[in-house]
Amino acid sequence: MIIKHKVSCDPNVYEAWPDVALTRSGKLVCVFSECTHHCNRDYTRIVTVESSDRGRTWSAKRPVTEGTKGLDYYYNCARIKLLRDGHLCIVVDRLAAGGEENTAGRAVNLLYFSSDDGSTWSQPVATPLNGIVPDKLLELKSGRWILAAHHPQDGFLSQFMRYSDDQGKTWSERITVGRQHGLNLCEASILESPDGTLVSFMRENSLKGLPAYKAISHDSGCSWGPLHEYPIPGCHRPVTGFLKSGELLVTCRFQPSAWIFPPRDGFGGFKGGCQTTLAVLADPATSFQESDNAQLRMMPLDFDRSLYSDTGYTGWVQFADGEIYVVNYIVDDAYDSAQIRGYSFFPEEFVIRYR
Repeated sequence: MIIKHKVSCDPNVYEAWPDVALTRSGKLVCVFSECTHHCNRDYTRIVTVESSDRGRTWSAKRPVTEGTKGLDYYYNCARIKLLRDGHLCIVVDRLAAGGEENTAGRAVNLLYFSSDDGSTWSQPVATPLNGIVPDKLLELKSGRWILAAHHPQDGFLSQFMRYSDDQGKTWSERITVGRQHGLNLCEASILESPDGTLVSFMRENSLKGLPAYKAISHDSGCSWGPLHEYPIPGCHRPVTGFLKSGELLVTCRFQPSAWIFPPRDGFGGFKGGCQTTLAVLADPATSFQESDNAQLRMMPLDFDRSLYSDTGYTGWVQFADGEIYVVNYIVDDAYDSAQIRGYSFFPEEFVIRYR
C-alpha cells in the first residue's frame, strides 16, 4: 500500500520541485521552492521543512534563501544531500530575471551547508558550474565531489559537470556528460556503482515521449561514453539511487507528449500536461550495461487530477527497515497552486517475491 502524506500545502504560493534527505539522527529534511507560479518567477524562495516521525507530520517552513520579489534574479530547483561527514548540502541554481530560455547558460549554482541537521544554513558558496536544475551533490567513494547541470549549446540542451577533489575549494574544467545534435539532454541523475562506474541518467526534453538516455564513465567522471536509450518512456527529471536490496529505484515524471498552456488569470497552466509520477524498480546489472536495454518494473506513484496538472519532480530516501519515502510536487486538489506531498511504501509494492 502506498500511503500519502501532506508535507506542505500553502495556498498563497506555488510549492514545487522538492528533494529530501535522511539525517544521522533519523530526521527527514525536505527542501523545495516557493514561487508565484510555475510560469511566473516574480517571487521565489527556497525553504525547508522537517519531520521527526518518518514524514507523517511536518514542521512549518524555514527559509534558506531570501525572497526575490523585486530583485533581478530568482531561485529555481534545489537539491539536498547528506554528506559522509554528517553535514547536509543544498545546491540550488540562481538565474538572472528573464527566463531560463535566455539565462540558463549563465545560471550560478550555489552550495549551502548545515552542521545541525538543517536547523541553520551557511552563507551560499558559489561554484563555477553554470546551468540549471542541478543534480544533488554527488560524493564518490574516493571523496571526489561531482556537480552537474545543463544549459543550451548550439540549439539543443546539453548536460555538463565539474568535479572537485578538495571539497569544493577548486573545481575542474567543464566536462560534457551528454550532448547530441537533435536531442535535448538535461536534468541528469548521476549514480556510482559498487565498482566505481558512473552512470548519468538524463531526461530528453523534445516533448515527444522519448525515453531517458544514459551515459557511462569509467574514470570518475573525467570522460563519458556514447549515449544509450534507457527504456523509461517520457522520463522527466529521473532521481536514481540504490535500495538496500542492491536494486535501483528511479522516480520521475511520465511525460508522453507536449504541454498545452491555456491562459488563466495571467498564468500558464498545464492542461493535459504532466499528470503522472512514476516509481521504477530497475535491475542494476542491465542498467549499468553499455546497452539500450534494461529490466524494469514501472509503478504509478500518483496521478494529478487537476485540470492544471503539474507534477513529477521528486526526491526519496529509504529507512533502515526498508520503507521508502518519496516527496513530490503536485497540484491535484490544490486546483492551480502546487503543493508538496509525501508517499510511504515498502519495496513489496513493486513485486510479490514467492519463496
